[in-house]
Amino acid sequence: MARCLLAGGAGLMPTDTLPALIALPGHARQIWTLKQRPSEKPLILMAANAEALLALVRPEAQAAARPLAQLHWPGALTMVLPIAGDALAQSWLRALNPGATTLGLRVPACAQARQLLARTGPLATTSANPSGDAAALTAAQAHCYFPDLPLLGPTPWPAPQGLASTVLAWQDSGSWQTLRAGAVMPAGVDSSPPCSG
Repeated sequence: MARCLLAGGAGLMPTDTLPALIALPGHARQIWTLKQRPSEKPLILMAANAEALLALVRPEAQAAARPLAQLHWPGALTMVLPIAGDALAQSWLRALNPGATTLGLRVPACAQARQLLARTGPLATTSANPSGDAAALTAAQAHCYFPDLPLLGPTPWPAPQGLASTVLAWQDSGSWQTLRAGAVMPAGVDSSPPCSG
């Protein structure tokens, strides 16, 4: 699998929440095509450890995110954080969230996934299903959706939680906004729901 990804291909891997469609960030454009996903919907960057992700983040947000990372990574928490200027200059980072200066970051609590991430470096990810269809929960279901893509072995994969990760976005005010309630809700986080309407 690592060889396929490093050669620019896409693949499928388990995570603790839902199976994921994956590619190297520099080759992430194919994910939107495969998933038939609107290009304005961002992808999540996953890595094997927190430092690989927090090193990309603006210092003030990094300081706020580090305690949550220590408590909930690896785990089902995605943090949307502002990318540091020097990292943002890298075109592959900008491509994951077109037109924005933030990025969703996560370390999955799945040893099989983290072993792959340790070999490939951070990967662009999204749930393994065509846009609008139910999320795959097993390797077999992911393969049915994307029969031409390789599966990370061995299979069957560990059973996922079946619920997407919680998504918190850091605000310049220093607070957190809940973009999606999911598998975990960090205690003691001063978060507000997204504005409606």
